[in-house]
Amino acid sequence: MLAALLHSRATAWQFLKRATPLLGHGDVNAGVSRAACLRPWGDSMLPRAGKKPAKDAALRHVRSKEKRAHRELPGPSTVHAQVVSAGSRESGSALYVFSEYNRYLFNCGEGTQRLMQEHKLKAARLDNIFLTRMSWETVGGLSGMILTLKDTGVPECVLSGPPQLEKYLNAIKVFSGPLEDIKLSVRPYTDSVYKDDTMTVTQVPIFAEQKAEGMRLSSSPNSSPTSSQRRELWRPDDSEENQTNNRATSPEGKERTTRDPSLVVAYVCKLHPKKGNFLVLKAKELGLPVGTAAIGPIIAALKNGKSVTYEGKEIQPEEVCTPTDPGPVFLVIDCPSAQFIQPLCTNDVLQRYQNGEDGATLVVHMTPESVLKTEEYQRWIERFPPSTEHMIMNEQACCIHNIRSQKIQTQLNLIHTDIFPQLQHYKSTESQAALYVPNVRAECLLKFQLRPKAEWQRDAIPPCDEEEFVKEAAEVPNFLQEVEKFKQFQTTGSVALSGKVDRYPEVVFLGTGSALPMKIRNVSGTLVNISSSQSLLLDCGEGTFGQMCRHYGNHVDEMLTKLSTVFISHIHADHHTGLVNLLLQRERALNSLGKAFTPVYLVAPTQIMTWLNQYHDHCQEILSHVNFIPAKCLCEGAEVPKFKTKSFIQAVLKRNDLTKFQTCLVRHCKNAFACNLTHQSGWRIVFSGDTMPCDALIHMGKNATLLIHEATLEDGMEEEAMDKRHSTTSQAIDIGMKMNAEFIMLNHFSQRYAKIPLFSDDFNQRVGISFDHMRIRPGDFQILPRLLAPLKALFAEEIEEMEERRERRELRAGKTVGLESNGEAGGGAKREQEEPNQEMASKRLKAN
Repeated sequence: MLAALLHSRATAWQFLKRATPLLGHGDVNAGVSRAACLRPWGDSMLPRAGKKPAKDAALRHVRSKEKRAHRELPGPSTVHAQVVSAGSRESGSALYVFSEYNRYLFNCGEGTQRLMQEHKLKAARLDNIFLTRMSWETVGGLSGMILTLKDTGVPECVLSGPPQLEKYLNAIKVFSGPLEDIKLSVRPYTDSVYKDDTMTVTQVPIFAEQKAEGMRLSSSPNSSPTSSQRRELWRPDDSEENQTNNRATSPEGKERTTRDPSLVVAYVCKLHPKKGNFLVLKAKELGLPVGTAAIGPIIAALKNGKSVTYEGKEIQPEEVCTPTDPGPVFLVIDCPSAQFIQPLCTNDVLQRYQNGEDGATLVVHMTPESVLKTEEYQRWIERFPPSTEHMIMNEQACCIHNIRSQKIQTQLNLIHTDIFPQLQHYKSTESQAALYVPNVRAECLLKFQLRPKAEWQRDAIPPCDEEEFVKEAAEVPNFLQEVEKFKQFQTTGSVALSGKVDRYPEVVFLGTGSALPMKIRNVSGTLVNISSSQSLLLDCGEGTFGQMCRHYGNHVDEMLTKLSTVFISHIHADHHTGLVNLLLQRERALNSLGKAFTPVYLVAPTQIMTWLNQYHDHCQEILSHVNFIPAKCLCEGAEVPKFKTKSFIQAVLKRNDLTKFQTCLVRHCKNAFACNLTHQSGWRIVFSGDTMPCDALIHMGKNATLLIHEATLEDGMEEEAMDKRHSTTSQAIDIGMKMNAEFIMLNHFSQRYAKIPLFSDDFNQRVGISFDHMRIRPGDFQILPRLLAPLKALFAEEIEEMEERRERRELRAGKTVGLESNGEAGGGAKREQEEPNQEMASKRLKAN
């Protein structure tokens, strides 16, 4: 047994040596990134239901791989490819491939982990991710996915594709930390062939016809500056900023960049052959000794294609076995623009799978409609055999991916149609290409089964029936009655001023959860619409742009062009990893509407520029999209030594009609900030970011019109909140009362409170709770507390479950206290007590 175990580990080591190790126990540079904090510990480090089973599943997968290493395996019996994200603008393209042995993910755009969580696509066996190119469309969700795999207990994951993936993984350590619990490696396209228990995957590099720095989203020549012109819009002024931004330089002092938009990688995936099935009844008819020990060697020989002689009679394999399945082939093709069409269509490796004998069973096209419409691409598609199926994944996808979010919003809309507006759906205005081959447009959870039988399967596609959602809400006890009472208050109470309520400022909550995106609450993002032409964003977690698409539909481009300023409170992943996509999509919006390009004013901790610099150097050009203002420069009494920074601050105030944009340090990780926006008309909005109760925040926000304050945890969890440097609901309310805020909106809830947080006794007529896609104005302050009654009715079942969990937790805590008082806790209790302190020490080390 020991020898077998050592053999399996040696085999695994030989495999890993072929890939470049980047992160994990062997990373000698792991300590460099301790200046950054991991994903917000306030929620992710607390015990969550279902976390242990996920780790158990990952462990079972590792053990089963070790067992399979010693024996010859038949080809996989069941394999299918399933759409995670169908290619829509809001969520990109992602394909998950399943077998009984392995799981694979092709591309990982923003929102991929949220969709996998919602639709129960387990990540415990995912140990290979294939990326087609180095673009935010394909890697935007990768940092969050890696954190999720680590939390799930996946021990190692290999990323295949462009060589810049190595630089990308180093870059995300700025905010992810060293990730010691997961080993990450890169298999570059030059290491072309990968083989495991399910299939052989060949990486096929495709190089664009013209290698150009400006190879980016299609833009009109007069709508934005050229790349070289735009680079002048952001440049470090002096040695201090150069140190802050940590620019990579060559010995000659010039920047080293490996960014290369001229490469995409196609994937040829061939399933291993599967021997035919032994036909027992036919074998009995031929007199074979079925049911005896002698039949084993006979079956093995026949399945291997050899004839056998039994009792003087020769028996051929085809007489008692079904034919061997040689293994179907599927291709994953990404052709992002016209520059790649000719190199793709003339590629020798791909041409092999266009003939009848070796023809591909399925071709997945992650290809825009503009490319599909070209004659050359269509001729290339038509060269595949008539039996080949084609799946199209692009912005023409018309399905709704986030069903649970749609359901909740539809039900909340019954309470108040303006505060909880119906969600929209972005629809491409481009016409579909006419394709003369068998093709299917991708939908969320659409399957193509490759084995045992090649066929489309639509049974898993989730329904989105708004009438059913309304019916379900109507059947909740007391809900409609509470809604009716609320509506009566609206029409008869002192708030019957709807026609006189000022439209601005308008606050739109795009993400109200913490730690990681979940099916109902996305991570942090709050849009402040200052006027009909001015907007400002407070935090920008992963998926913020997707949330904007769902909120504004086809008006999202118009909204993006109004956005001039983004404030990032701190560099935890759930507060800023949606920024790159937002910047790229904003440029696209300006181009499509024919407006001149202008950078966004980015107010953030200086550490964010280390991440943006590295992404710019090795992935996509991004620096020219921002005019950077260090958040510390907006603190009270701070010196602003640089003329450029002073001019940026004045521009922010002017663009947003603000008299003051102030920040202060808060009690979370190092370099965590809150902000205060004071408008010329007199209103003040204060945003806490992530923090424990903080006196500096109270001082800065005195007499605020609106305080948006994090309330990560429920009352009774003050000790955990302190350990994780977050606030409970009552602590957040107390800050608002001490601040004398006119109204307090609670935000940033732990994902354990997916639908609604637990209410405390401190809730009063100046407190509201936020939901994704909720839209409020100061004129709504009087009615927001009245929403609590219908909300409690709608989510009564969830509230009851949370209260029961709280009672059980308090009971356990009481027993622990009793044991400690009797001196019976022993070393275990001491260890439990010490671990949070060790965790805090580790966290502070990362923050310093």
